[in-house]
Amino acid sequence: MLIDLRHVHDSDLPVFYRQMNDPEALRMAAFTPEDPADRDAFDAHWNKIRSSSAVLRTILADGDVVGSTAVYGEPGEREVTYWVDRAYWGKGIATAALRALLAEVRERPLYARAAADNAGSLRVLEKCGFRTTAWAVGYANARREEIDEVVLRLEA
Repeated sequence: MLIDLRHVHDSDLPVFYRQMNDPEALRMAAFTPEDPADRDAFDAHWNKIRSSSAVLRTILADGDVVGSTAVYGEPGEREVTYWVDRAYWGKGIATAALRALLAEVRERPLYARAAADNAGSLRVLEKCGFRTTAWAVGYANARREEIDEVVLRLEA
């Protein structure tokens, strides 16, 4: 399977919206918008980040849109994020996409956060060189409760 990244197109947004409304994916990601079904809030969020200094990319698998990845935030505190359609989990796509993004965005350090019980995401981050630096507790909208969160850092 060929994994590529490209700039986000307007036509990607309906795919991202559908992906972000998968109940199982929401639970796994945990830290999601308060109401992922609120299309106006979704559109406002994407308008805001597309006009920011974030590096946003669409993930393609054999030419199909399967997710997104990004680096966002203030210099010295920038974080990575990614979302892959659940139908493509376990195929190495998130790891390949994050590696490609990290090759493009050379600044370090970079940070990442994941629910402590999201073994798949933690594995992706560790394969890409991130190391656990802290544990935190945060409110997970998708679970409607506070949960343990792992904070990771990627050095130069």
